[in-house]
Amino acid sequence: MASVQDISVSASINLLSALAFLLAFAFLRIQPFNDRVYFPKWYLKGIRASPRRSGPSVRKFVNLDFRTYIKFWNWMPAALRMPEPELIDHAGLDSAVYIRIYLLGLKIFVPIAILAFAILVPVNWTGKTLDDIKDLTYSDIDKLSISNVPSGSKRFWAHIVMAYVFTFWTCYVLYKEYKIISTKRLHFLASANRRPDQYTVLVRNVPPDPDESVSEHVEHFFCVNHPEHYLTHQIVYDANKLAKLVEKKKSLYNWYTYYQTRYERNLKNRPQTKTGFWGLWGKTVDAINYYSEEIEKTSEEEAAEREKVMSDPKSIMPAAFVSFKSRWGAAVCAQTQQTSNPTLWLTEWAPEPRDVYWDNLAIPFVELNVRRLLMTVALFFLTFFFMLPIAFVQSLASIDGIEKVLPFLKPLIEAKVIKSIIQGFLPGIALKIFLILLPTILMTMSKIEGFISLSYLDRKSASKYHLFLLVNVFFGSIITGAAFQQLHKFANQAPSEIPKTVGVAIPMKATFFITYIMVDGWAGIAAEILRLVPLIMFHLKNTFLVKTEQDREQAMDPGSINFSVSEPRIQLYFLLGLVYAPVTPILLPFIIIFFTFSFVVFRHQIINVYDQKYESGAKFWPDVHRRVIIGLIISQVLLMGSLSTRDAPKATPLILVLPVLTIWFHQICKGRFESAFVKFPLQDAMVKDTLERATEPKLNLKVYLQDAYVHPVFKGIEFERPPVIDEEENNPLVSTKRNSCRGSKTGSIGSPDSVVCITE
Repeated sequence: MASVQDISVSASINLLSALAFLLAFAFLRIQPFNDRVYFPKWYLKGIRASPRRSGPSVRKFVNLDFRTYIKFWNWMPAALRMPEPELIDHAGLDSAVYIRIYLLGLKIFVPIAILAFAILVPVNWTGKTLDDIKDLTYSDIDKLSISNVPSGSKRFWAHIVMAYVFTFWTCYVLYKEYKIISTKRLHFLASANRRPDQYTVLVRNVPPDPDESVSEHVEHFFCVNHPEHYLTHQIVYDANKLAKLVEKKKSLYNWYTYYQTRYERNLKNRPQTKTGFWGLWGKTVDAINYYSEEIEKTSEEEAAEREKVMSDPKSIMPAAFVSFKSRWGAAVCAQTQQTSNPTLWLTEWAPEPRDVYWDNLAIPFVELNVRRLLMTVALFFLTFFFMLPIAFVQSLASIDGIEKVLPFLKPLIEAKVIKSIIQGFLPGIALKIFLILLPTILMTMSKIEGFISLSYLDRKSASKYHLFLLVNVFFGSIITGAAFQQLHKFANQAPSEIPKTVGVAIPMKATFFITYIMVDGWAGIAAEILRLVPLIMFHLKNTFLVKTEQDREQAMDPGSINFSVSEPRIQLYFLLGLVYAPVTPILLPFIIIFFTFSFVVFRHQIINVYDQKYESGAKFWPDVHRRVIIGLIISQVLLMGSLSTRDAPKATPLILVLPVLTIWFHQICKGRFESAFVKFPLQDAMVKDTLERATEPKLNLKVYLQDAYVHPVFKGIEFERPPVIDEEENNPLVSTKRNSCRGSKTGSIGSPDSVVCITE
């Protein structure tokens, strides 16, 4: 178990690491040759010009203005200077609201920390119970926890009262924030510029028709059922194989450019490569000729596959992007059931074009439930078996455990400095290493499940990661850690005494989580701003692949907020803060430092670096709210369990009220605000449509929308589109192979006199 000295050593290591990362960042960011690495967003907006274009040759690479080195910390106030409305215009609502998650953490935990240190820390410190328990492993930090309060003591009333105060304050802040975010979302949607997704719905599970193609069937259906609002549609192709060929060709061209550049720099030696995997083995050949031939061969395969996709009816999926003449028409279609059979003609709002995950649109709808069931089972087993590395990490937190496994290291481990490093630093870094590959695995599982937008993939992966952190990192660390630390006492006491020992031991895991917070939340965030990997990759590409200014633009890797990883990580800190606030308040300052530092760092990154892949209008906020509520309920239940082992029977019914009130509060917030994140109000849609018709009466919406949802591999290629029917020269018939939709005064689906589809 980590002592005060071990925590101090860990804090020193992580603070020095964070400071080193920040100093390196402050130096590298002001060098002209790194300008595109640390300010790519401004280049993408066309606002910033390269400082290497003019001036002496040395100044193109090295900053010789020594005044900038003195003011190397000015990036921090600069990151806080941009007002939030300007930040939303600059980076989007998703980015601005993501920053507010850190601000939410500060709003919740700063007042809680003040109260906890003013009331609970003195109550715990003066309890002096741990000194009287024999054979119990503890440190001076544990004397600040609830474990140090005598069983049956009236001091527990302080913890009960503070639990109520913490709960009410957290709910108040959550309610105010939910209200602010929902208002910002509605305002953002109402004031947003015209986007294709405002007029478009995604239709899935189109039933087969023996007389019509999918395209004709879609047109027929919407002409009949939405005659006044339907505009055009784009069918969905299974172009996954073609997309892989396009990516392969792009990769081959990059290698060709690399070897061509090498040859131009040294004309005496033709570069060689091997034909095997990554050029590591196989026959040695001329690299330029080899990649030139591979590009030509791949181009032929691409052309053949493109022709096959466009001509083969089997490549057409039973789905389509359907666009309407107004936002109101799209809102009605997206938010209503289209037929009496709820499994056919399923409609939902289309993601914005850059948010579409095209690979999953080719998955047959009937497969989705099977895929999701399989991934649910896989997630269960992944979560269960990952307990093994978590148990290993907890064994590292116990010196006795390491000495039993590796007895020959005992003389080294017992050294004072080494012991402090092992107990104060190693467990946190080991857990961080074990979690590196997990987000990639969870994202792959979400893709297999078949979700069709990048934003939804991020949200579903975040949900899985949150569950994993909750079960394995939090509960797994507590359970296995308590077992390791109190193994001797577990084995030699009466079974009736074990729950009491566990109740005392659980708060003691605060020391492990403190070390993890410092590794992940201090040094880890500082490493984020340094951008070491993008820095190296940019200079490698700039050296070997870049020939034109356009190549240099493509070599930039601005990245984006990795919501599927970062949001669950934030939720772990919310959980730790809420759980340990009434139990071991010493954890709170470390969490507050994390939220403060992260707020500044990510605000800087959003302003200067990140270029978001999509804009969902903060659609993720209900998930954020719900997970904080889950953390709050867990904290209440654990506090109730902890007090029940300390002869405080009156505490159980008093604490039991809190989860009930919290769930009731969540239902109120859900009913009050969640609809703003799920549905688009028809009133707002009509207002925007009316304003658009008044300000742009000659807008040709069909031209604007016709290529918006064409698969990226088909951009610039002509498609067979629905014919335009002239209302004055043609009979009011739907242009299909069958005549089931004639204008008739006897009535049919839609208006009785005009069941006509005009595609303008």
